[in-house]
Amino acid sequence: MAGSSTFTISRIELRRVLAAYGMTERKMDEMLSSMEKSHRHVNIVQFIGLMERAGLNRDRIINVFRRMNMDDILIEEVLDMADKSRISAETGRLYEATVDME
Repeated sequence: MAGSSTFTISRIELRRVLAAYGMTERKMDEMLSSMEKSHRHVNIVQFIGLMERAGLNRDRIINVFRRMNMDDILIEEVLDMADKSRISAETGRLYEATVDME
């Protein structure tokens, strides 16, 4: 991302948006509780992770961001950042794989 951006959304509006995209009350409470632990401020990669763990798919996450007035270019950039972060977190993990040849 070229610069740093901050997006602010009220707790009530965030709940409204998440509910509109199918998140359950329980999942919303868990997500908001997690955000409270970081003083209601999370970076965008963490926010994407919270929404994914709460069960939102990428299409719905994109729509949440659009409702927060993010443009599509920025949305694509932050999703790429989240993917790269996930990949780098998995680097170094050991995987067991076998290949059987007949």
